[in-house]
Amino acid sequence: MTVVQQGSINTTALIVPDLYIQIVPPQTALLNGVPTNVLGIVGTAQWGPLNSPVILGSMGDYALAFGAVQNRKYDMGTIVATAVLQGASNFRGIRVSDGTDVAATIAILTNCLTLTGKYTGTLGNSIVASVGPGSQASTSRITIGMPGRAPEVFDNIGGSGNALWVNMAAAINNGQNALRPKSDLVIASAGVGVTAPATASYTLVGGTDGAGVTATNLIGVDTGSRTGMYALRGTGASIAVLADCDTSTTWTTQVSFGLSEGVYMIAVGPAGDTISNAATVKATAGIDSYTIKLLHGDWILWNDPVAGIVRLVSPQGFVAGLLANLSPEQSSLNKQMYGIVGTQRTQANLIYSGAELQVLGQAGIDVITNPVPGGNYFGARFGHNTSTNPVIQGDNYTRMTNYLAYTFNAGMGRFVGKLQSVQSNDPIRRQAGATLSTFLQNMRDQVQVDEFSVICDLTNNSPSRIALGYMQADVKVRYLAVVEKFLINLEGGQSVQVARQQTLAAA
Repeated sequence: MTVVQQGSINTTALIVPDLYIQIVPPQTALLNGVPTNVLGIVGTAQWGPLNSPVILGSMGDYALAFGAVQNRKYDMGTIVATAVLQGASNFRGIRVSDGTDVAATIAILTNCLTLTGKYTGTLGNSIVASVGPGSQASTSRITIGMPGRAPEVFDNIGGSGNALWVNMAAAINNGQNALRPKSDLVIASAGVGVTAPATASYTLVGGTDGAGVTATNLIGVDTGSRTGMYALRGTGASIAVLADCDTSTTWTTQVSFGLSEGVYMIAVGPAGDTISNAATVKATAGIDSYTIKLLHGDWILWNDPVAGIVRLVSPQGFVAGLLANLSPEQSSLNKQMYGIVGTQRTQANLIYSGAELQVLGQAGIDVITNPVPGGNYFGARFGHNTSTNPVIQGDNYTRMTNYLAYTFNAGMGRFVGKLQSVQSNDPIRRQAGATLSTFLQNMRDQVQVDEFSVICDLTNNSPSRIALGYMQADVKVRYLAVVEKFLINLEGGQSVQVARQQTLAAA
């Protein structure tokens, strides 16, 4: 008896009499949607790897990976903190610097052992290394600690003279066993010193963040080792923010990146911007695309729990966090945002007039304000991207289109390499069409789309195209429409004739 996978033997050329079992995979393939809650953020921090995506799920994760929220422009932690308030819980953090960042360091005794922070940044200046006798006789111990982290204890390090320092550096850099892996805080380098260690503590110094970044650092480069925004490639981020990047010359570059990766970019104008200037700058920048959302420079007053003050921050984190917490068919329009003390306009008791909102709406610029149509709370006033095409300018168009496209991209590649015939009942076309239809029907059942159609048969796959190796599926999906203008016609007065429709009682 022979058991094989389907397609691994030639069933028309069997010679040996035997029982042949072919394992046939399920003929109905299913698609599972790609995540739409991944928020990528590029900014500065006081610790952590540079230009390398780090997965974060909470502010606790952020503190371990990048340190505390900083009261300064371009701070990644501020965007994460304001997004978390809206329910966001799946981040990809990219730390950038201006190139002047330095790792904290300390020399223990003369030319004996040098400890350097694993990463650059001012958080490294809080690292303390304590040297003392080990638990076993004639051994030494070094404990490396940072506030908020469990101390790293390297115990029972043997040796004398320079050999002790060499062994200590090896323990720190390589770990001692599975329970005591290498240090996650420092890198050690042994010198040629022979001085015996005394019980003492040493604090690392000299670490700097390199936080004087510009828009160029936030954008980064797309060649070699990618930096800045381009380090988000392949991370699965569906929404992205360049923290506090209010430089209009970056917007077209963000559009290009968003289109190539299927990412909804959230941009912002400078704090205190005027409406007329915002409209002019947006027009000059030449962005008219569904892949970028531009927020007016009416920045947010936020109660920073770390600095203990109310400070002015970008609206990007609030909007991006809200969108990341919404299903892709939803719009940010009229949804309540949390943690907002006020905006520059509301603090000045200035309410947007209809004329001002019309200018912003025509320009394709969204804004957070209070009130919104739903009541006296802070929310997005339009729920639009920057496109001037009314049928694709909603948040829901951007997010749903990217969701569908990248779900198909992730799941339909399984049909490449399969065999296709010109027969009307070809199983591969039938399976491909059924896979798409099942996924879209599930979305329709969940009230995420309104209607759809899938065609994958001989009507759109001619024999000549099939012979050339093509298989085509034509998919149409009608999205649910967002109610933006609710018109109520009221006729009132003493002379109004009212015809009330009678309801028949149930028999």
